[in-house]
Amino acid sequence: MEAGGAKPHIVRAFDTDLAALDDTLVKMGDHVGTQIRDALAALVARDPAGAAAVDRADAAVDALEQLLNEQAVRLLALRQPKADDLRAVVTALRAATMLERAGDYAAGAARRGVADLAQPPGQSMAAVRRIGERVSDLLAQAVRAYLDQDVEAALAVWHGDVEIDSLHSSLFRELLTYMLEDPRDIGVCSHLLFVAKNLERIGDQATNIAELAHYRVTGTTPDGGRPKDDLATFATAEGRDGADAPDRGSPS
Repeated sequence: MEAGGAKPHIVRAFDTDLAALDDTLVKMGDHVGTQIRDALAALVARDPAGAAAVDRADAAVDALEQLLNEQAVRLLALRQPKADDLRAVVTALRAATMLERAGDYAAGAARRGVADLAQPPGQSMAAVRRIGERVSDLLAQAVRAYLDQDVEAALAVWHGDVEIDSLHSSLFRELLTYMLEDPRDIGVCSHLLFVAKNLERIGDQATNIAELAHYRVTGTTPDGGRPKDDLATFATAEGRDGADAPDRGSPS
């Protein structure tokens, strides 16, 4: 994806600096999208080596976040942006953090997905894959809305998170049913619960970025409470999987 344009400034270097932030976000979004796709591939193939590669790829996302932080600090120091420009810098910093967290969740999903190589019961693997593919699409749409400064597209992503929540709740109930029916499935199903929660949290990060896109353009967050449709109450253990990490919330 390519970064969208903005109103030009009298000092062209200012535009160059702002564009550099968007360019770095493009790279981060592309890297995280690849992580999600590779995590799903490793999960479906029951491939520990592929999962390890997803984990290693997280370093590139971390490096890009650090680069964007440095770019933003330099821009703030040299340009002293105000109003719309200041929002562009602040929201870029927030979006980078959310993309980095999405990468962490993808890596966590990959690790959990191959922690037990037993074949998952029923259609649970297909359901996990559907969630992963949908959050990958939603994250890409959120980044695109942010770069294009497209409020309507951002709102579409914001409302689209309900679908992820619904898919997650449905899978949660399905996996619990399998575990109750056959204790031999408890191990693999437990890990899939962690996988699904990590993927659902990627959807939350996409929604956060959509809120940032709205805030970048309007200076406000979307009206009303965030749409939710997730009845699952499964709490993951604290650790690198990060499924229990606190949501960073809205940009206001």
